[in-house]
Order: sequence, then structure tokens, then C-alpha cells
Amino acid sequence: MNILGISAYYHDSAAALIVDGEIVAAAQEERFTRKRHDPAFPAQAVQYCLEQGFAPDYVAFYDKPLLKFERLLETYLAFAPRGLRSFTMAMPVWIREKLFQKDLLAGELKGIVKPENILFAEHHLSHAASAFYPSGFDRAGVLTMDGVGEWATTSVAVGDGASLRIEREIHFPHSLGLLYSAFTYYTGFRVNSGEYKLMGLAPYGEPRFAQRILDNLIDLKQDGSFRLDMRYFDYATGLTMTNRAFDGLFDGRPPRKPEEPITQTHMDLASSIQAVLDEAVLRLGKNVAKQGHRKLCLAGGVALNCVANGKLQRAGIFDDIWIQPASGDAGGALGAALCAYHRHLGGVKRGTTMKGAYLGPSFTQQDIEARLLQIGARFTVQADPLAACVDALQAGKAVGWFQGRMEFGPRALGARSILGDPRNVNMQSDLNLKVKFRESFRPFAPSVLAEDAAEWFDGCTGSGSPFMLMTFPVASGKRLEAVDAGLFGIDKLKMPRSEIPAVTHVDWSARVQTVDGVWNPRYRELLERFKAQTGCPVLVNTSFNVRGEPIVCTPEDAFRCFMSSDIELLCIGDCILPKEDQDPAPALKPEFVPD
Repeated sequence: MNILGISAYYHDSAAALIVDGEIVAAAQEERFTRKRHDPAFPAQAVQYCLEQGFAPDYVAFYDKPLLKFERLLETYLAFAPRGLRSFTMAMPVWIREKLFQKDLLAGELKGIVKPENILFAEHHLSHAASAFYPSGFDRAGVLTMDGVGEWATTSVAVGDGASLRIEREIHFPHSLGLLYSAFTYYTGFRVNSGEYKLMGLAPYGEPRFAQRILDNLIDLKQDGSFRLDMRYFDYATGLTMTNRAFDGLFDGRPPRKPEEPITQTHMDLASSIQAVLDEAVLRLGKNVAKQGHRKLCLAGGVALNCVANGKLQRAGIFDDIWIQPASGDAGGALGAALCAYHRHLGGVKRGTTMKGAYLGPSFTQQDIEARLLQIGARFTVQADPLAACVDALQAGKAVGWFQGRMEFGPRALGARSILGDPRNVNMQSDLNLKVKFRESFRPFAPSVLAEDAAEWFDGCTGSGSPFMLMTFPVASGKRLEAVDAGLFGIDKLKMPRSEIPAVTHVDWSARVQTVDGVWNPRYRELLERFKAQTGCPVLVNTSFNVRGEPIVCTPEDAFRCFMSSDIELLCIGDCILPKEDQDPAPALKPEFVPD
């Protein structure tokens, strides 16, 4: 039984293919179109899945449009006459397209599947399925947290064998995801993409507004259930996330404009909302554990908050936690397919795995060479390309690393990565300003050999963090005494904090990827050889892209990114491309799109 899963029409559209319950392929549309967070029908991602050679028997869509329309109508009626402007803006799109989404999908899928074989899964069920079925757990609680699906914003499901059922839900407009996005908007970042920035900004501040948030914005109960006071928010009826009442809670400050400086107050706001989210996730997790679950699966956009995930893991209330690496809407495509297979078609649960999240396109060595020659790249094919990479890393160079199948989800996991030496005190600022062209405060993640993780990062034991979705404190034995006297906010970056300063945040935390080599043996070998020469089993690992662009997909994408940044060495397959050997190629430089 072959099932194609699709998510589309909101943000981060994607396609995934499962064959007899096994995951064969998955990719986001943005990687092909080069439009970040592309919401369009994932035509190229679908084509990639079809190229695997399995004609789909069914197509599964990741939510139910009619239930979303019901929510839109009921929300307007509940708040009327407020929200008339947003309602009238939304109606033409719904009437023209979304109410007839099955017909729209049937048109896009003509010749691929019969209309009667297009199935629909509820949004949170798709998320839950994407986490439980690939987890390897026989039984687990499944916690899904996001902005909103049809109605649900937070749900708890129980997975047992092939069975998966949602037991409890919290409904719109009460949402942890939208609460966090409200602060994303208020601090001047873009909703649905800037949440990572808010999380990265939080350690520079103090949570001095946390109690104010709990007293006024969210009524958080001991079991993790909550309600928001909608007098302070505009997202249910307006065109912005917050309103003047929200501003008034924080001394009348209006939302920061993207071009305005980030102040200590913005850092404190980020720290405060992160503290509130951490507490909410911890209480929800404890409540799931009280129901008798020793294992937990996480999905939904909030599950990409690695700080909250790390604190939940270190609380020790579960024997194991598994997080879907594509926890956002892209992962809904995979979940819809898995949900259709197990729940609608009665499929038998198998040992489904994510294959390390390496589910995207790959390229043969012959194909790589042909593509590079066609675009005028200058390269040598080396019998031992890793030696050149290790030498470059030790010399303080940024290395573009393009190997094997592309990752599914927002994290680079050693297939489409930019790498650096974490011991280099300048690497963090150099990568941010000269390579990624992004804000200087953004932290970088370490990849570490799985067997060395506990020595370098406190609490990073057990199954580790293979998908870079948990933060851990840098081990006390690896820390340096940091004296921050006279340093505030982002200036704290000037003080090295550990033996691996390039991946140590100002609170000594790090977003860790543990590497065991099962699904990516070449990346593991690179780490092993770097350790053999330096004694350090850690590399800086950041996504292979520049600000405003998706992660690279093809060798051509990688070369364009290489030529438009200060990456100094590029390794694609067995091809080594030093920057100094290249001819300037302005035609290959991508247009810069601010994020």
C-alpha cells in the first residue's frame, strides 16, 4: 500500500511517501522552489516522491478544511462586530479555494490518484501520527502543541500498537504557540519564522516579566491546561498578534519594528516568555506522565523549541522522549500518510523509522561532477576528501558540507551543513556576520559523537539528541570562568565560556546533535577524524543557507550559496572546491531576501 502525504496552503508545504507503512521519502517544497516557507501546493516535492518508483494508491491531506472554516465562522460570530476587516479579507479566499479544497487537490493530483482516494486527517492527529509511529515505542503518550489546527491548539493522544487516539484537547483561541508568536511579533521578528530568534535571544535577558505574563496573559493550571485573556491579543479578529492593551502591560511600548535596535527590554521579554513556555510544557508533560505513560512523543511547532524540550527531558519524568524532527506543518504531510495507513486502511504497525531524517534527494558522484562542470565550478575529485575538510576546519575555515540525502525538517543534521571548529573564539561571530548574514546574537549548534556527548554536555545521555531538538548545559568540566562585569546583553558574547566557545550560549547551553553514524556514516567519520587530530569530538553545525533562503537542496544551490558567502571550502560528495580556485560568478549569486 503506497500513500502520499501532503501538507499545503498555510506555510511549509511538503510531501511524504510511505510504502507498506515504511517511510520512503519526504521533503519540503521550499527546498525546490527556493521560496522560504513556501505554502503552495508541493508540486516539486510530490514529483520527488513519485520519482522513488511507487505509484500512490491513496493521497492523505494533513487537515480538514471544512473544520477550519467552521472555526473561522464561529470565531467571527463570537467576537462580532470585532474582526469584520479580517473576516472580509479571508472570505474570498475561502469561497474561491479552500471550501473546495478536495476539488483543488484532485486537479493538482490528476493522473496520480483518483479523487475518491484522497483522504483527510485532522491536523493534530496528523502531528501525533508523525511522532508516534516513527518513534519505535509500542506505547506512549503523545503531546502536540502548535498555533492552531482546525480547533485544537494543544492535544494529548495515546499511541498503543497501531492504535492512536486523541484523548484531550485545548481549543483556539487559547494557544501556547500563538502566545509565543505574539511575543515574536512584539519583539520585532516575523511570525512563523522568527520564533527561533526569540528563543536564541532569551538567554541574554532576565525573566523579569514572567510573573506579569502569568498574572495577566495566561491562566496556567497545575495540570498544564490554560486559558489566555483575549483582551490583550488581536490574532483572533484582527490583522496583528497583539493590541494596545498588550502594549500597556509592558509600559506602553509599541511592537519593535524589524529595523529598530534590540534593547535589554526585548531580551528580558524573550527570557520571560521562554520561562513561561518552559513551565507550561513541563506541567503538560507531568500530567501525561500521571496518566501512566513512561514514554512521550512530541510534535507540533512548539516541539521545535529545543530549550523547553531539554528542560522536559532533564526533569526525568519519562524513560524516553522522541520528537518528530519535522514537528511543524511540513511533518503533517508524513503524519497524514501514516494516519491514513494505520487508522483508515488498517495497516499493521511496523518498525517504521525516520532513517535519521535523511529522506530528501541525493545525487550520485557522476551527477555531482556533471552539475558542477555545467555551472563553471572548479573542483578536484579526491580519494580522501575528509582530510581536506579536517585540515580546513583546523585552520579556522568555514566548510560547506553536502553529502547524501537531504534532511527533512528545519535542522541541518550533517547532510546540508556549514561546519566550523567550535574551539575557535571567532567562529560564532564570523559565521553569523560573514557566512549566514544574520543577527550577531544567534547561537550555533554542536554536533558531537554520541559516545562523547555525556562528557561534554550535562544530562545528554540515553538516546541523546539525534535531531538537534534539545538543549543541554555544557559540562562543568569543560567550562571556563566567565566574568561578565560591565557586559550586558549581546556584549556577553565577547566572553568565551567554555573549551568550545563557538557553540556555548551565554547561559552555557547548547542545542546538541548526537551522531551515532547509523544513517550518516560519512559525517560520523568526519567527527572521528577531527577528534583524532584535535582531541575534540565536536563540530559547529549550522544549516547550509544564508539568511532569507531555504537550506540548499542541489549541488547548484550549494555552489551558489558558497559563492555568495564567506564559506572558504566546499565539499560535495568527493569533490573539493576551495574558494580561491573559483572564478567570480555574479550570475550565480542569489538575490538577498531579508528575513
